[in-house]
Amino acid sequence: MPNKFNADHRHHIPKMRHFVRNWPEYESGLRNRGSLTFWVTPQAMQLWPAQARSTPGGQSIYSNQAIQTSLMLRLVFGQALRQTEGLMRSIFQLLEIDLKAPDHTTLSRRSMTLKALPRQCALPAGPLHLLIDSTGLKLFGAGEWLQKKHGQKSRRSWRKLHLAVDASTGHIEASVLTGQDVDDPSQVGPLLDQIEHEVASVTADGAYDGEPTYERIAQRDTQIDVIIPPRVTAQPSAQFEAAPTTRDNHLLMIQSLGRLEWQEAYGYGKRALVETTMGRFKAIIGPKLRARDPRGQQAEANAAVAVLNRMLSAGRPNSVRTSAAAV
Repeated sequence: MPNKFNADHRHHIPKMRHFVRNWPEYESGLRNRGSLTFWVTPQAMQLWPAQARSTPGGQSIYSNQAIQTSLMLRLVFGQALRQTEGLMRSIFQLLEIDLKAPDHTTLSRRSMTLKALPRQCALPAGPLHLLIDSTGLKLFGAGEWLQKKHGQKSRRSWRKLHLAVDASTGHIEASVLTGQDVDDPSQVGPLLDQIEHEVASVTADGAYDGEPTYERIAQRDTQIDVIIPPRVTAQPSAQFEAAPTTRDNHLLMIQSLGRLEWQEAYGYGKRALVETTMGRFKAIIGPKLRARDPRGQQAEANAAVAVLNRMLSAGRPNSVRTSAAAV
């Protein structure tokens, strides 16, 4: 049931508005995201012919760069593998370049062998301020329709995508794709293991609260600031009077000043940026995975991360908050 007090007083809360200072540059970046030459770069084409050579069986061997470029184009334009093959062929014909496009079976097979894909992210000048969260992705197939119409429960229905986003650049610095039953705190370590750059802070929501999360981050560096709100039922540790932990300090500050004051003091509001990244992922890439094999699903998720980072590097809005009256 909705809170009547909030409903009666919601009209007094002004709507948050933002003004984009670099609109010409940002608008140009938005247009470039739909340009074919933005995705099929000269660097990619330089690697193409050196690695695509004929074998005695008549097959071609393509570089990882060629497979990644094709997978990224597939996600950007929302196509199946066969249509992606046709798109790549047409691009080479229009550019009058003597290159061969990998066929759809090669793309499907090679995507399952790609161990890692470059995330296309730029590192900041200083340490990273990581924002960690997860979201669910549907698996391609009938799924819910079978369950609703025939009462058949699908064998697999979801995957969980865990992301670590840099608060200053918005780039996705690390990603992990797991099953739907994997808990969020267990993936903090795998995300940190992918990052070689210095980390200054880790911010996450209350689902990550717990001593195991703090211990895993401390294994990486004891100087990392952990900004995670304790659960409502959280209790101080046994040694909080003699040697309070970071979690104890968070808990005691919330008890004395309140959660809103704690959030403002630690800059917890920046965590909304990782939720924005999740929304951008589902709006641009989509809410489901097309690949059937788990290895292909991992490659698809990695390619999606590279797509989002590259789109962000093309143009990012420099927005500032303004009052409703000033607009």
